[in-house]
Amino acid sequence: MPYELLRGALTCTLVFVSLGIAGCGEDAPVGPTGPQQTEVLTPDATPLPGETECRVVKTTNIPVASAAHLELCKDISYETNPPSGGDHWGQWAAFKKYTTPVPREMYVHDMEHGAVVLSYRCDDACPEVVAALEKVFDEATADPLCLSQGAGPKARLVLTPDKDLDTPIAASAWGATYTATCIDTPSLAAFVAEAYGKGPESLCNAGVDIEAAPLTCSEN
Repeated sequence: MPYELLRGALTCTLVFVSLGIAGCGEDAPVGPTGPQQTEVLTPDATPLPGETECRVVKTTNIPVASAAHLELCKDISYETNPPSGGDHWGQWAAFKKYTTPVPREMYVHDMEHGAVVLSYRCDDACPEVVAALEKVFDEATADPLCLSQGAGPKARLVLTPDKDLDTPIAASAWGATYTATCIDTPSLAAFVAEAYGKGPESLCNAGVDIEAAPLTCSEN
């Protein structure tokens, strides 16, 4: 699909109009309530290559000041790594597993819709990391909102490589992050269950599959 057609057909405004849903999130409450909390775990697991210890850090109730929809391909910086919310592009990624990196500016929009993003950083191939994240993805509880849409995804989840992570494994949701230097599927699955569906918009509408219709951003 040509880029301009993709952009015109799937912008947030047109998707919501076609579905008869009012609003596009800009006026909704954007931040979690309550004090920010951080939990550090040290599972009995082998550190991944390049790491010296097995360390899991879960942070919740992270303030989110803004959730504006900005133009496609605009660079946006985020205060946490991985992102825990903020401004983002007007298009979001289809809920699925990707081998092509989903831009952060796009997957933050998924998080606004209540998704949890599972991400990883590998200098070389890391099949054991990908397999662990796929296991958590596949075993996540089915979402009635998604199942009610027939052929839609089982849940609002995205799995993507992300070269900008500080740790080999991460997960993120609106107002929450998970980082890990080792594989610990129990804590990751618990984070997914706890952080799921916390975005200011609760939607499971189809997004853009960037592997089926690659995005093209012209360089200035």
